[in-house]
Order: sequence, then structure tokens, then C-alpha cells
Amino acid sequence: MVNATIDVIDRGELQCDLNYLIEGNTLGSHSNPNPDTEYAAIPVFNLVIDHPEGTILWDTGNHEDALDGHWPEGLKEAFYPHDASEHTLAGDLEDAGWSLDDIDYVFQSHLHLDHAGGLHHFDGTDTPVFVHEEEMKFAYYSAKTDEGSAAYILEDFDHDLNWQLLHGDRETHFEDVDFVRLPGHTPGLTGTVVHLDDEGTVAFAGDEIYQTENYEDETPLGAGLLWSHRHWFRSLQTLKEIEREHDAEIVYGHDPDQYEAIQSGWG
Repeated sequence: MVNATIDVIDRGELQCDLNYLIEGNTLGSHSNPNPDTEYAAIPVFNLVIDHPEGTILWDTGNHEDALDGHWPEGLKEAFYPHDASEHTLAGDLEDAGWSLDDIDYVFQSHLHLDHAGGLHHFDGTDTPVFVHEEEMKFAYYSAKTDEGSAAYILEDFDHDLNWQLLHGDRETHFEDVDFVRLPGHTPGLTGTVVHLDDEGTVAFAGDEIYQTENYEDETPLGAGLLWSHRHWFRSLQTLKEIEREHDAEIVYGHDPDQYEAIQSGWG
């Protein structure tokens, strides 16, 4: 167990159809063939893990210019970042009592547009940026070809960064902080398990789990946001094993109700 604190950094919201997050969330029937879909706002957040070995920024959120040309039109329509311009990484960190200069390390759960949009702040610096090798490969493959996932923007991650590539399914680079690969949403998506002195184990699932229905009901992510259903289900079981073994709190990627409950952070 480690004497660390974890602050939750508000990075705004996305607006989208919940069918993207929960497979089959809205389905037609004989008597109601064209039901209204659920269009909702979902949170985007980063973390600051203040660890004895350094201060770790977990994910970097949306690019502040998402609505001003940085995001392609189709992605804006699907996942509308309505308040991105109000949520710069520097400004949101400052609101939580931190600055970019306080950050010793960056960890990227994956490189999709709502998670890697602030990496440009570390361009040309020596700040180590952790990401899984499989994520790096898939991000470039997707951004440079017509294959893979459309949710990568090359300009988010194609910078002069001090990349520190993860290679295994579980790696520990800081005391009592485990980086656990959870493929499914993407090949290299990686969660983070922190074993805290006072509050026990917290497992940040990232986008392996969007909302409660994905975890508790084991309903997959929806609308083409899975690289592999089979890998996603295996990763779900990995998270549930972590929960059982450590009595861990599992934190989802974009659940509004849970987000309200975790805003005070840990430690």
C-alpha cells in the first residue's frame, strides 16, 4: 500500500447517443419501430496521482480546439465536445490546484481523441509518457490508413514525446501502482490499479468500461466501439478478478452518476 492521493480533474463533457456506450441500449419493436434514442452528456476526466515517486497525470482529455477544426466533422457530430474550449488542460489543472510544471509523468490509458488531446503540452519535453506498445501501433495504423478505428486523430499524439512503451499485460513502474492491459475497446487499452494506504485498492478501468451497465450487466460497448468483443469480455473478467482479490473499487470511463460520487478523489 502506498501513501498517495488521487485528484479527479474535470475535463468537460461529450454529448452522444447512448447506443455508442451500451450495445442495444435503444431497440425498436413491432409496436414501436422507431423509438427515441437516449442522447446524453457524459463526463471526461483526468486524474492526478500524487505519488511519493512523482506526480502522474492520467490521460490528457479533449483538445481545447476540438470544435474549432481539430476534430473532424463526423467525430464532432458523434461525440459533440460542447464545452471543450472552456476546458484547457492547463486551466483545469489549475482549478484543481496543479500546474503543468507539477507533472512528472503522463500515463495514457489509450490514444483516442477524448483521452490524448492534451499531449501537445508535453511536446519537446523530457516528461515520460507511458502508453502500451499495442496502443501505439494501432493508433498510427488507424490514423495513417483507412483501417482500424476512426476515433484517433494523428495530431493528438504525433509529437516529439518521451514515450515509455509498456510491453506486458501487467507492469509496475511505481510502488503499488499496476498498469494492466485491458484489450477490447482497443488492442492496447491499459487500466491502472492503485493500492492506497487508507482507502484500499482503486482500479481505473478507462474505456474498457464506459458505464455501470457494461460492468454489472456485462453489456458490451456499442456501435462499433469494440476492436474485439472476445478480448473485451476477457478484460471484463480481469477487472472482476481484481475487484474480488483486492476488494477494489472499479472506476468507469464515462459514467455520469459514478463521476458525481468520485469528484472528491482519494486520499
